[in-house]
Amino acid sequence: MRTTQIHSLDNADQFKDQLLIWSQQFDDVVWLDSNNYKQNHSNYEAVLAVDAFTSIQTRFDGSFDMLKEYQTNVNDWIFGYLTYDLKNDVENLSSDNFDGLEFPDLYFFQPKKVFLFKEDQVEIQYLNCVDDELEEDLKEIQGENECLPERSRKATNEAHQVKIKLRIHKDEYFEKVNKMLAHIHRGDIYEANFCQEFYAENTGINPLETYTKLNNISKPPFATFLKYGDKYLMSASPERYLKKEGHTIISQPIKGTAKRSENILEDEELKKALSQDIKERSENIMIVDLVRNDLSKTAIKGSVEVEELTKVYTFDQVHQMISTVTSKVEETTHAVDILKSTFPMGSMTGAPKISAMRIIEDLEETKRGLYSGSVGYFSPTGDFDFNVVIRSILYNETKKYVSYSVGSAITAKSDPLKEYEECLVKAKAMRTVLES
Repeated sequence: MRTTQIHSLDNADQFKDQLLIWSQQFDDVVWLDSNNYKQNHSNYEAVLAVDAFTSIQTRFDGSFDMLKEYQTNVNDWIFGYLTYDLKNDVENLSSDNFDGLEFPDLYFFQPKKVFLFKEDQVEIQYLNCVDDELEEDLKEIQGENECLPERSRKATNEAHQVKIKLRIHKDEYFEKVNKMLAHIHRGDIYEANFCQEFYAENTGINPLETYTKLNNISKPPFATFLKYGDKYLMSASPERYLKKEGHTIISQPIKGTAKRSENILEDEELKKALSQDIKERSENIMIVDLVRNDLSKTAIKGSVEVEELTKVYTFDQVHQMISTVTSKVEETTHAVDILKSTFPMGSMTGAPKISAMRIIEDLEETKRGLYSGSVGYFSPTGDFDFNVVIRSILYNETKKYVSYSVGSAITAKSDPLKEYEECLVKAKAMRTVLES
């Protein structure tokens, strides 16, 4: 059971900043922020969960079954992540590429303390075993208590120089894309999302400061700060993977990217060109078909609908083409089964899905791990909301290993040079933050 309080906020942004700094004293942190981006299907403007009461982590087959049992038994808020490599738990696949980050395949925890933001209010839910700490915590968060741990106060980086390296160099990238195109021309696949890693070794960063800078540059609707012990995710994701709201399932795949311009007229032309680009539209529509198929596995017959097709949305860094696909499920359909039947998300795999994943694994040099996986939560009622981990920086503090990856969809009409340039556009915000 949880104790609940609702507080009105005179300055919600200031309280959020103070709350994030306060949260750093805990080993388990998930912060999800919409940045007040106006979007359909949104429940909260921001959510914070900290301090594990119970938890589950996996590094082997059967992960979804374990998550299903855990979610059913806990029957409370649980927050966590699914790595891309859980594809091996869904299909007869493997992940044998280099892994510099070493995140467990899956991690979820039942937080002792949850903060839910909506408009100018915050709803605070504490497990009864810690509800006597609520008033003291509020004083700490708002700076009224000088006993706040020093590591929670630290919000500035020490001077450091981050030297970014490429896991796949430009010429090798072209060679690999041409191999992908050969698979497409042979009929093995229609489309695949091909990704490359940028990384830095022996590098220390301040995760919270890095996240704040990245979020301020992009202000996306699915921003995430995740801390799991010595491992961190700092994400400026614009994409929702999957949401369950009652009997309704919502997927919003992104396929199609165009750069922004500071010139208003030119920016509008770039947006219009994206909306009319035959290649970008075909990429998006292929994935919409894949998502429709995935949702049909658990949907009530005839309930899968395309609510929005290839609509262009504008973010601070890029224009993106987004579609919205919905379905209805029976009350008896388990939430974890819905995730398992659609995982990994179509926008980060390709079509046909299994063939694309095999070819991706063969051509990529890095185990994706949490990149192109998902972070989100289950509510006590069994609803859920999960993003797609893209436009993200990952960090293993113990190994001092920093990583970010970017990718693009390869189709029959792909030009390797243009695909490479699209990757650089997507990587710009992460590189700016790390090398500034």
